[in-house]
Amino acid sequence: MEREDRITPSREDCVYTSCYCEENVWKLCEFVRSERTAPLEELFVVFISNENRKVPLWKQRSGHGEQPVIWDYHVVMLQVRPHSSSLVYDLDTELSFPCSLKLYSAQALRSDRTIQPAYHRMLRVIPADSFLLNFASDRSHMKKSDGSWGMPPPLYPPIHTTECQMNLEDFISMKPAVGWGEVFTLDHFLLRYTGDSSSSSSALASS
Repeated sequence: MEREDRITPSREDCVYTSCYCEENVWKLCEFVRSERTAPLEELFVVFISNENRKVPLWKQRSGHGEQPVIWDYHVVMLQVRPHSSSLVYDLDTELSFPCSLKLYSAQALRSDRTIQPAYHRMLRVIPADSFLLNFASDRSHMKKSDGSWGMPPPLYPPIHTTECQMNLEDFISMKPAVGWGEVFTLDHFLLRYTGDSSSSSSALASS
């Protein structure tokens, strides 16, 4: 992608803290909103998880060769462009940044048909403006029982709203009646955003 077409800083210049993917993506959305590098309505935040909190992703920088990383959840930014292919912004992938959704789905998501049902992925897709407006995290999920950090937190203050200090669980949850956005199976998600799936159903629900 040419520099003049870039809607975020280069991967190396993005705000990034390991294991805080939800905040990394919030910062990406905030950059686009403040710099107006793309219409905010083109951007969506995608939480990937399931009820077991065990979702495999390939081509992750913390992985080992062709073995997937099993995350409890992962978060990426999706740009849905008119008359062009959708792009995925994943600061933890070995793939390009951004990466076409079709390549990302083939290389990083792959298929649920070849893995055990307990590892099948669900995806919650939230418009970026809604995510920026509603997301809040006090980072308590990253603290151990003794109060120490499991992983060092970002240096900037926690993200919160006027009404809320912590609602991360509502975004990670894949219950359609909870939280914001739409919840998809992997096949339904790919059908919606790439048109490339054998499934013909749409989102499970919206809220």
